[in-house]
Amino acid sequence: MRNLKVHYFQHIAGEGFGSCYAYLKAMGAEITATEFFALPLDSQLDIDALPHVDEVDLLMIMGGEMSVNDEANYPWLKIEKRWIRRYLATEKPAIGLCLGGQLIANALGANVSRNPIQEIGWTLINRSQPVLENVFQIPDRMKVMQWHSETFDIPKGAIRLAENHACVNQLYQIGKNVLGFQFHPEITPHSLNIFIDHEEENRVFNNASLQSLNTLRHSQQQDYQMGNMLLNHAIDFVLKIE
Repeated sequence: MRNLKVHYFQHIAGEGFGSCYAYLKAMGAEITATEFFALPLDSQLDIDALPHVDEVDLLMIMGGEMSVNDEANYPWLKIEKRWIRRYLATEKPAIGLCLGGQLIANALGANVSRNPIQEIGWTLINRSQPVLENVFQIPDRMKVMQWHSETFDIPKGAIRLAENHACVNQLYQIGKNVLGFQFHPEITPHSLNIFIDHEEENRVFNNASLQSLNTLRHSQQQDYQMGNMLLNHAIDFVLKIE
């Protein structure tokens, strides 16, 4: 039996694979990446330059600072969404994180738009669904890392799994093989510091429900653990590992 082949789409240099890298490597996974941020902005990416869907057993789509709607400035977004649709048609496992969750939703025809409140920092989310068979289970309430200005509508045929007062759509499930997160369960101390440095430099969040950046720099290890464990469970769920 061949090793699990995991491919991830990365959109900015500071937003890499995060906490689940070690978990997947412990499974013996072969991990490859497409680094869209390394492409020239005027690059005319051909879809055939991306991996063939038959070569991917699990797709992970990471976050990023761009909007899924900004195809004019990031022309590779259109090709990425075409590839995502092609991949999802095979009913293989996929997980989208923040921008990644928005990309899956948008590729399937759902709207992505400005959220009424920008979310940044550790916030609480609530489970939307009762405990049902074949539904990914999350705690009734949990603290997660948020870092977004936009949000997705729930794609047709998907179910909403989590919500909070600031953003009604926090997590959705499609079938038994696709999960789209609005928050960042993969966050680590290293990646959070990169987020904070970027925000201090660019001041993207000006209407945010936020904690101070200095407070976030002093996040405790236990703050990360619940989200990291949730992402590991999500991987098991879409891969159908008992």
